[in-house]
Amino acid sequence: MKVIPRIFVLATLATLAACSGTIAPSRESFNWTSSAPLISPQPDSGRTIYAVKDPSIVYAGGKYHVFMTSAGSDGWGLAYTSFEKWSEAPSAKIVSLARSPMGPGYRAAPQVFYFAPQKTWYLVYQGADPLYSTSKDVGDPLSWSAPKPFFAAPPDIIKPPQGNGWLDFWVICDEEKCYLFNTDDHGRLLRSETAIGQFPNGFHNTVAVIEEKRADLFEASNTYRIADTDTYITLVEAISPKGRYFRIWKSNGLGGKWEPFSSAPMNTFASRDNVDRLWSEGISHGEMIRTNPDQTMTIDPCRRLEYLFQGNDPAVHVDDYIKIPYRLGIVTAKGENPVSSLCRKSSSVEP
Repeated sequence: MKVIPRIFVLATLATLAACSGTIAPSRESFNWTSSAPLISPQPDSGRTIYAVKDPSIVYAGGKYHVFMTSAGSDGWGLAYTSFEKWSEAPSAKIVSLARSPMGPGYRAAPQVFYFAPQKTWYLVYQGADPLYSTSKDVGDPLSWSAPKPFFAAPPDIIKPPQGNGWLDFWVICDEEKCYLFNTDDHGRLLRSETAIGQFPNGFHNTVAVIEEKRADLFEASNTYRIADTDTYITLVEAISPKGRYFRIWKSNGLGGKWEPFSSAPMNTFASRDNVDRLWSEGISHGEMIRTNPDQTMTIDPCRRLEYLFQGNDPAVHVDDYIKIPYRLGIVTAKGENPVSSLCRKSSSVEP
């Protein structure tokens, strides 16, 4: 997949997309408040770093471990930082993963998780096709292995005339299978599968599971299991005239059918309309903060939802996509919402 064509269509899509509408406060919709930017670019051995974006996060060993795309004068790469408390995040050192056996080259949109059956950490990311590296120590940024592909060759569904590439890969497993989801910037959410005992090999049966207008289902999907339920949710970034935002769907199984989870207009998860104190033009590529780091991607509906996202200052205008000054911040849920309503504990959602 070529990167450049995707980059230059974004401004056009933003002007063509339909508005997502105003969100009315309700347990059937989501409402949030935003932190200030918490993770920003740092100087790196003479490189100019324009942005940090596409965050993936796990909590393990008493620390938050954040992986991200680093957008710089030498292109796109992956980077890592860690800290015990969010108050430490702005000053925590960011390390380029190009210094590890992963090496330099085009790498973007990471997802990190602990694959419990192998007692191994996986970092999933995009090159031209989906790649992965492994480590036994998530806290050692120099320990990641050289990239390996998930597929020997891209499936026909993502090649012309059926498709136009793939990006933003996401792995989640149930008891029997592992699924790899991705978007294609053309309105499709795609899913591949393999037996959990074969992971990371054997992915096949790549199919489209959601198809919508291009701007209404764009990229950056992330999928989770809701603890103590049979419900899964998937979030996919969309584009409106007000900026990037996330929509939310639900399913009773990773191999099943997806349907809107929220009754809000456009089944909105987070947007400029429902986030207080938002410093960003919109809510873009991110990941839910959870306490379980394993391959089930489980979130606890009894904990207040927190979502780490990339945002950009709407007052800063640049012509080159790689120079958009993305920073990372958190939105925290306010009040009840469709996810917290699934909490089965006798006590309310924790404050």
